[in-house]
Amino acid sequence: MKTGFIGLGRMGRAIATRIVAAGHDLVVYNRSPEKTKELAAAGAKVATSIKDACSGREVVVSMLSDDAALEQVAFGPGGICDALPNGAIHVVMGTHGTTAIRSAQERHERAGQLLVSAPVLGRPDAAAAGQLGVVIAGSPLAVQRCRPLTDAIARRVFEAGDKPEHAAIVKLANGLVLACAIEAMGEAYSLVRKYGVEVDVLYDVMTEGLFSAPAYKGYGKLIANEDYSNVGFTVELGLKDVRLVLAAAGTEHVPLPALNVLHDRLLSAIAHGGGSKDWAFVAHEQAQCAGLV
Repeated sequence: MKTGFIGLGRMGRAIATRIVAAGHDLVVYNRSPEKTKELAAAGAKVATSIKDACSGREVVVSMLSDDAALEQVAFGPGGICDALPNGAIHVVMGTHGTTAIRSAQERHERAGQLLVSAPVLGRPDAAAAGQLGVVIAGSPLAVQRCRPLTDAIARRVFEAGDKPEHAAIVKLANGLVLACAIEAMGEAYSLVRKYGVEVDVLYDVMTEGLFSAPAYKGYGKLIANEDYSNVGFTVELGLKDVRLVLAAAGTEHVPLPALNVLHDRLLSAIAHGGGSKDWAFVAHEQAQCAGLV
């Protein structure tokens, strides 16, 4: 499949590597060219502009950090919308707000193009192993055309309907639950630490019982080991996602009291210099509040 890929952060590089390994004709572009070297060695072509990454492509995937980046890359001068062929598909794999996705769909539609929202679930190591979850939504024909790409990166694809914003809100809701789980683990681990109990005991009780799920095992281990430099998703990106969830909730008048607590915890983590650490660092903020640090 003739595919362009724009945005080669940790997650983007892992996904693009899976796509080229699956035999697709891949052209990659990144604002920082050094991030294209490994993909070039793996067989991808390297574009020198967004226009070049879109030229003659059936599908162009973007994996961008936030809504502002999506706006610039997709709809700025020389962006994806200007360069993508008529009838081609822009697959948005980053985590974006529902308003941004709705607006992007409308503008691509006016340009004779299609937009599919396909945010991913998992950390970069899961992407490298082809074990991501993908929540996908858009016109059924466009979603079907993208299937060879999602099959190359996903352990499972979750179809959310024909409105791209529906995939975005499912991703945000899933992130809400994960964020609250991390905050709850931070509180629980600080409680047992305060009593002098080895945290591995609580870790085993949780992960061998009711909470034997990847989120509790993976993030629980980071918190138990206080290994916040093992970064899969940063505090700063976590704050961005939490703000997207709160904005979506505000639009529909949905109160999210637990997430407001986490919002402040993430702000505190950034204020204490932890913005580039894994977002499980909120457990360190809890430990400080408990007098453990």
